[in-house]
Amino acid sequence: MQAASREALGAARDRLEEVVSSAGVDDLRALSDELFSVLDVLTTERVLRRHLADASTEPAAREQLVDTLFGGKIGQQAQAVLTGLAGSRWSVSTDLLDALEQLAREVALATAQREDAIEDVEDELFRFGRILDANPALHEALSNGNNPVAGRVELLDGLIGAKVHPVTRLLLDQAVRLPRTASLEVVVGKLAELAAARRNRSVAHVLSASALTAEQEQRLARILAEIFGREMSVQVEIDPELLGGLVIRVGDEVIDGSIAARLNKAREELPN
Repeated sequence: MQAASREALGAARDRLEEVVSSAGVDDLRALSDELFSVLDVLTTERVLRRHLADASTEPAAREQLVDTLFGGKIGQQAQAVLTGLAGSRWSVSTDLLDALEQLAREVALATAQREDAIEDVEDELFRFGRILDANPALHEALSNGNNPVAGRVELLDGLIGAKVHPVTRLLLDQAVRLPRTASLEVVVGKLAELAAARRNRSVAHVLSASALTAEQEQRLARILAEIFGREMSVQVEIDPELLGGLVIRVGDEVIDGSIAARLNKAREELPN
């Protein structure tokens, strides 16, 4: 996003947090459902999306358009969110769509947080991302927009069914139903990071040659928190090819302490 859109999204998130802080679980659940429904409409109706994000039109006119089209069809909170987005300045119309999608996801995650299930949702999203990484054919089947929507959703339902929290199911269903420019695996990873952010944590992606005990994960989280100066959520993936040690990625920073990395470095230093 360019500067104007980033500023608009930041303001929208601030307004949304005021709503979230005072809303009950049922209200949050309804709000996320309605925002996702509007997202579905705006994804399909490109002309409407362009009108709502048209910077050459007065904000009041764009806000009136929201009232004309959605008034009485969605709840007051959802309409207020959409009105705020329409009255803001966006660099391109797809930025408005991206912002609406992010807000809907954050409301869904706020629902899980209010239910004390946000950690479970984060873990379920992370694990589903690993499933996609290990099964390229599955990733293709779920994310290919040329495949019928009903078939993609049915495949997802068969995989997760009632095995995950309803918020996890909602987020994955939306990601599969409305594939965007990023790959599904990347989207699921970002969703897990959004879940961690709601707990005021950053995500440390850890590759290990073998499973870590709960005590080891907790100790690693404490060490990383000291290094990076913020709370950490540790997500561990097993990779036997590492032989031993850990590879840790936090954002763009990578700490490679694996035996495999040290062996590769030793080979590079050997004389020809």
